[in-house]
Amino acid sequence: MAKARAIVKRLKAVKNIRKITRTMELIATARFKKAMDRATEAATYTRKISELVADLSKSAMTFTHPLLQAHPEEKHSILLILTSNRGLCGGYNSGVLRMAQRRMKEAQSPAAVELGHVLQVEVSGKRGLNFMRFQQRPVSESYTHFEDRPAFEEIEKLADRFIELYVKGKLDRLDVAYVQFHSIARQNAVVETLLPVGQLAIATRGSAQKSETEKQENIEYEFVPSAKEILEEIVPASFKARLFKCFLDAAVSEQIARMVAMKGATENAGSMIGDLTRNYNRARQSQITSELSEIIGGAAALE
Repeated sequence: MAKARAIVKRLKAVKNIRKITRTMELIATARFKKAMDRATEAATYTRKISELVADLSKSAMTFTHPLLQAHPEEKHSILLILTSNRGLCGGYNSGVLRMAQRRMKEAQSPAAVELGHVLQVEVSGKRGLNFMRFQQRPVSESYTHFEDRPAFEEIEKLADRFIELYVKGKLDRLDVAYVQFHSIARQNAVVETLLPVGQLAIATRGSAQKSETEKQENIEYEFVPSAKEILEEIVPASFKARLFKCFLDAAVSEQIARMVAMKGATENAGSMIGDLTRNYNRARQSQITSELSEIIGGAAALE
């Protein structure tokens, strides 16, 4: 009887866990749909404005923007790592942190050290902060207020600080480690260079867009009111839009990872419940058989 009671107790615990994982799966699904809508809406705008910046940077203009110009030496760079505040999302955080570690090792190479390269690490998300604390890696800035619905106003403040550092020469390169969203079935962790913006504009093109743009490289632009005023407006806007999309991609990818992880946990709990139910039935059957044998033996002894 003791074995059957233990199985019943464990069966009850697994059923409760399945209810929790199923609920978390439904919540992640609802949040994923909202986050995907935001990421999809921002994707087209970000791609077009980045292509426009790339075309303008290649045109024969006498004026250029500081964000388009790469600095002669990369001595000061920032690596921004986007992770989640909560766990139970599979390998989402581990993929981002793995890519971030590669960038940090690159910055610590003998060639980079010889040039006096300094890499500052900024982390968004409690999971990334815990990992850096475990690795005893110093973090210059930390952010824990970005959830599954990052606001553009919050990202804009962050972008303005990066722009100010870059224009003043205190920042030579900005990299962002995050999970890039392509589709429901495809997300991959990347480290993307956002500053200088010229590298960003070229990186956002597809192969088909490249060939089409190459044919239009010699197009002359007419600027109204002036190229300087347009560039001063559109180049920072391009950088802010791309940084915002990084946060949106990270948010939707996190919900997909959590949705998949909770679905797998729910299915595994269901499988365990089936196995425990069969084990309980066997234990109960064995117990009934034993009790019947005792009854029959007692009756035979009385005769």
